[in-house]
Amino acid sequence: MTVALEQSTHVESAKPARRSLSLGAIAPYLQATPLALILGAFLLLPILMIAVVSFWDYDFAAMYPDFLTTNYVDTLGSWVTWKTYLNTLKYAGIVWALTLFIGFWVAYFLAFHIRTTVMQMVLFLVCTVPFLTSNIIRMISWIPVLGRNGLVNSTLVQIGLIPKPIEWLLYSEFAVVLAMVHLYTLFMVTPIFNTLMRIDKSLVEAARDAGASGWQILWNVIFPLAKPGMAIGTIFVVTLVMADFSTVQVMSGGQSASVALMMKNQMSLLQYPAAAANAVVLLVLVLLMVASILRIVDIRKEL
Repeated sequence: MTVALEQSTHVESAKPARRSLSLGAIAPYLQATPLALILGAFLLLPILMIAVVSFWDYDFAAMYPDFLTTNYVDTLGSWVTWKTYLNTLKYAGIVWALTLFIGFWVAYFLAFHIRTTVMQMVLFLVCTVPFLTSNIIRMISWIPVLGRNGLVNSTLVQIGLIPKPIEWLLYSEFAVVLAMVHLYTLFMVTPIFNTLMRIDKSLVEAARDAGASGWQILWNVIFPLAKPGMAIGTIFVVTLVMADFSTVQVMSGGQSASVALMMKNQMSLLQYPAAAANAVVLLVLVLLMVASILRIVDIRKEL
């Protein structure tokens, strides 16, 4: 009788445990459900729609649901398209190198040469002041500076350094790169600054006490620890440059092209399936670049 009573008591006490165990297993999924729904509705579903439309047929007036590979054949089989992709990659490479160089030294100065946290935050907020205006306004502001009769040319002519205005300052690839560097450098500064602020200053002091020079500390201590921030900044800058069409269109004066500008022109001509095919190819290219970066640098510690 006593044994039966103990067994029944054990069974009854096990039921709430099983119940709590099942709730504990489901709880993480319930917590992740709202974010999963948002990502599915506003990220995965639009990408899926673009992928589906990329196989449709179209003419000058409408689109026709179908499953054709013509858009991809036209995209990947055209030498003009390949040149446009190469031109976009060239912009991404140049802008990435310049923003990485400028962004690292700005972040390094803020993290290691400004002693007080208050002043660091003040100077960092000063860097964000241009973001109080739109990208278009900041981009167009270069036109009166770089134009034939702009501030730079007028000053150089007046002081006698050049006999006539320099033509390639505006409406050229130089102007496109300059505007992009101006627009996107802060996207490189922010993650690098965040990474440098997490570096234990005792490591720098230990390297200095061991007799390391400033450049040795920078190369052997600071650079390796700053790689996650540089990787995150690289992902930001490269993806933004690859998707930028307005800067290329305005600052080159229509003399240069990019993939995003090509898609914009296709959409203006109601060639949505062709633009969708280019969008899918560009997305795959960007994802491959991001995957390559993530294989080289582990950024999970920064997330």
